[in-house]
Amino acid sequence: MDEAVEDLLRQLAPQVLGALVRQYGQFDASEDAVQEALLAAAVQWPKDGVPESPRGWLITVAGRRLTDQLRRESARRHREERAAALAIPDEPLAPAADDGPRRDADDTLTLLFLCCHPALTPASQIALTLRAVGGLTTLQIARAFLVPEATMAQRISRAKASIRSAGAQFSLPPASERAERLRAVLHVLYLVFNEGYTATSGTELQRADLTTEAIRLVRDLHRLLPDDGEVAGLLALMLLTDARRPTRSRPDGSLIPLAEQDRDHWDRRAIDEGVALVTETLARAPIGPYQVQAAIAAVHDEAARAADTDWPQIVVLYELLERLAPNPMVTLNHAVALAMVGGPAAGLDKLRALDGDERVAGHHRVDAVRAHLLEMAGDFEGAHASYRSAARRTTSLPEQRYLEERAARVAGRPKPRSPRR
Repeated sequence: MDEAVEDLLRQLAPQVLGALVRQYGQFDASEDAVQEALLAAAVQWPKDGVPESPRGWLITVAGRRLTDQLRRESARRHREERAAALAIPDEPLAPAADDGPRRDADDTLTLLFLCCHPALTPASQIALTLRAVGGLTTLQIARAFLVPEATMAQRISRAKASIRSAGAQFSLPPASERAERLRAVLHVLYLVFNEGYTATSGTELQRADLTTEAIRLVRDLHRLLPDDGEVAGLLALMLLTDARRPTRSRPDGSLIPLAEQDRDHWDRRAIDEGVALVTETLARAPIGPYQVQAAIAAVHDEAARAADTDWPQIVVLYELLERLAPNPMVTLNHAVALAMVGGPAAGLDKLRALDGDERVAGHHRVDAVRAHLLEMAGDFEGAHASYRSAARRTTSLPEQRYLEERAARVAGRPKPRSPRR
């Protein structure tokens, strides 16, 4: 498919879906009809050209598909009157009226809230968001998460059924619930980005299609909510992190750690945009976790060399982040920062806070950080054991190879001599 057509369809998908759900009130049936219309456009537009009103074209085609489906269902249930009431004339239609940018914006935001409904699991929220708002096909989502298409189709189907059972309406949640629901939306988009930036399993270290889609959706959300500090913070965090993507792996797919990356090949335009966003946001909005994470990413990205990194500032930012949003991954990164400032013993002492924490029991990153700190401390035997343990626990082949290489590198190093008394 032509790249420009594909980008246009992804942009229009939530607008068209919002128009249908608003009119018919059936999320799952409307979503299926929109997918059929998108497929028809993907086949027809590259040959015949993009219509004058692409949004109206999609609404018309999707509306006809939905009406046909409703007619069939009504016929089976002997509800011809209802089908007739919902029918769209068979003669050629004029392009659907454009309700203006504000209605499109409302619909896209409403769709995001609906896809991140609290009745759904995080996995279902991610799948439904990518399908309904991102415009990805079930097959594309399945490939991204390395599951069979039938499995992903069932997950999406169950998600839509759960929304229906919960009695969710196509409307923005009450004002009293919006802040909490927005946090769920941001978390889902954050998870999508993280899965793309470092795939949790498979042969590829990263999936650019997911990181690109996450950035696009957050950018759209930022346009809808320009005054929200955490939306801006998440966009900045994604831009500052994704800027390093071209240098994170070698041609053979092997991982390159941050300290060894060629910073001349980082995306400076993305870095400049991310720094500007987080600088402006921190100056005017209440501080939130995504803004602090973006500030940490900015400190890394603004250092010309790894040795120039302002680690004391990063330690301060992690202390703030732990107060705002304490979680094991923050503690892990905080431990590394402490080691860079106060030595490996300080980092290892911080890492002990995770001993017995069931949330990361068996997680490979705990062993990987411990191995790194032990290597810094000169405990090569302990580092070797922890690197091997981390390699066994990860399901990402690039990470596994990297950890095994680190284990092999420290295996042959002699123990440091004890100081003479």
